[in-house]
Amino acid sequence: MISSEEDAPNHGGARGIRLSALVPVYNEAETIEEIVRRLEQISIIRQIVVVDDGSLDETPVIVKRLSDAGRVVAYFHERNYGKGAALRHAIELAEENYLVIQDADLEYDPQDFYAMARVVQETGTQVVYGSRFLDARRTGMLWTHYFGNRFLTMFFNWLYGQRLTDMETCYKLFRTDLLKQLRIVNDRFDMDPELTAKIVRTGHKIYEVPVSYVGRPYLAGKKIRPADAISAIKTLWNYRHWQPENSPTKQG
Repeated sequence: MISSEEDAPNHGGARGIRLSALVPVYNEAETIEEIVRRLEQISIIRQIVVVDDGSLDETPVIVKRLSDAGRVVAYFHERNYGKGAALRHAIELAEENYLVIQDADLEYDPQDFYAMARVVQETGTQVVYGSRFLDARRTGMLWTHYFGNRFLTMFFNWLYGQRLTDMETCYKLFRTDLLKQLRIVNDRFDMDPELTAKIVRTGHKIYEVPVSYVGRPYLAGKKIRPADAISAIKTLWNYRHWQPENSPTKQG
């Protein structure tokens, strides 16, 4: 990884922002090294944390090699717990003031982190989502996932009085101490509605910027199931009156 600001001349207009990239991974031997390489090209990413969630293929071997080379900070689960559980451990290892979430399947472009970081500089926000449904390039999204994503976002907006366009996006940027205070409870994909609900319930505004998306076929490794949509609805409903024990400082 880049070791100093002097080594990173291209900041994409987001100089001064330093990010930890959190990469939960499960059975992604074909893509994990490539996504790490792409993240290393983003000058504002100063730390890459990879949590292998009990992969059954060669992913742990590759992650161990990347860790031994000093390219990533790694954590290994003995068995598969879920994306939420992997992120929970990744957050504990994040060292920079801000963090972003990156899947290992190459569907998102890390270059979009520059635009997300610029929003932090311009607004002082602590939360930025990269939306696939704003004015951005989007290809290959399965129609079931498209309508599922749209429905869940509309349900969230109705329940929480918001105007988001993409609650289920992978690309989320948070101030690190905020996310550490909120804590992820859910182990699987319902961590997305959990986090979004908690952010709103603590009074934080979620900014959105368009990000590109190139989906891959279900048979290529999609892990989200129809049952996850039902779980997301239940999670949103359960957190509608949630109150933090020690509320983080709200944004003005």
